Amino acid sequence: MRKNYYIFDNGELKREDNTIYLRTEEEKKPLPVKKVGALHILGQVDFNTRFFSFLSQEEVPAHYYNWFDHYAGSFYPQEFLNSGTTLVNQALHYDDRDKRLEISREIVRGASHNMLENLRYYSRKGKDVGDAIEEIEHFRSKVDDASTPDEILGTEGKMRKIYYGTFSEILREGFVLKKRVKQPPDNEVNAMISFGNSMLYTSTLNEIYRTHLNPTISYLHEPRERRYSLSLDLSEIFKPIIVDRTIFKLVNKQLIKRDDFREEMGGCLLSESGKKTFVREYEDRLEKTVEHESLGRNVSYQRLLRLEGYKLVKHVSGDDRYRSYRCTR
Repeated sequence: MRKNYYIFDNGELKREDNTIYLRTEEEKKPLPVKKVGALHILGQVDFNTRFFSFLSQEEVPAHYYNWFDHYAGSFYPQEFLNSGTTLVNQALHYDDRDKRLEISREIVRGASHNMLENLRYYSRKGKDVGDAIEEIEHFRSKVDDASTPDEILGTEGKMRKIYYGTFSEILREGFVLKKRVKQPPDNEVNAMISFGNSMLYTSTLNEIYRTHLNPTISYLHEPRERRYSLSLDLSEIFKPIIVDRTIFKLVNKQLIKRDDFREEMGGCLLSESGKKTFVREYEDRLEKTVEHESLGRNVSYQRLLRLEGYKLVKHVSGDDRYRSYRCTR
């Protein structure tokens, strides 16, 4: 499987013959395009038009992040797995209230299950998260009663708020999360959550690109202009087991420290060293393998993102009922 490639340096990306080069003040180095699944551009980089043409030819998405490390946009190459049938079926499942609710509920069932699995693990480690588990289980039981996607999303938001309220208990002393603050993040934990969620959003988008799905037709989140809302949907399922476990490991094993953050315009952001540390652990998490129940073999978390898309294709095609991914720790 192709790998993600991250660019932190400032410089210029350009195509020369059949190679892409990153030119900085210090050096000029080639990028292994044939081995790249997606580019993540976190530095200030200039491009030429031949660069984008080559990315499209090689079917490589490129994602851009702004000064605050938030996702800013993507170059999404021309789709090479177009399916008119899947597109129509996706739209029909969005337009049909009951069908849309079925998918929305299942996304939240998976997301809440994975949050609970994290909390149960730390409960066994002696962390005081029992009340949060009970509260989340209470709201989880109400997902089936919701009559609109907005109600389902609101219930998911309540569970996520309770879940985030346990982070100060789970994380080592000095790293606290009183509430979720995004623009800009107000402390180190919020900075890591925002950065990690942006990474997962683009990782999910990369895998949707390699299915027949259209990334703008979604079910839990309302489709809107200028965003790939299906990536938001599927990311919800994997945030607890990819992003949050990355944060828990970085903090509790002291792989990331206070000097890996910087104060910027009234907020707290990862420094360049912090971003590199986070990305390294995040990529290790994506490459980690778990046993896949139906396939009967181990697959990576990155592969699970694509398999989630395949399951949704089968669901909207009427071949199999969609069941979101549930981790077993």
